[in-house]
Amino acid sequence: MYKIFMLIAVPALIIGWIAYALWERKMRAEEAQQPKQESQRLQQTKNEVADYAQKLKDFKKPTRKQPDQDK
Repeated sequence: MYKIFMLIAVPALIIGWIAYALWERKMRAEEAQQPKQESQRLQQTKNEVADYAQKLKDFKKPTRKQPDQDK
């Protein structure tokens, strides 16, 4: 009885592992083709950096007051 069970169970287990490996490979290939989604924290950081860069671009250097030369 044990021999019959093992003759059926072992090949079934091997076939199952092969099918699982092929399915896993297919899923990884599909995931690699899809664009990666950015997390909310990453998007927020990018927006903050872009805002800061815009502020730096718009920044105007203050002019130094010249002392009166007619004294």
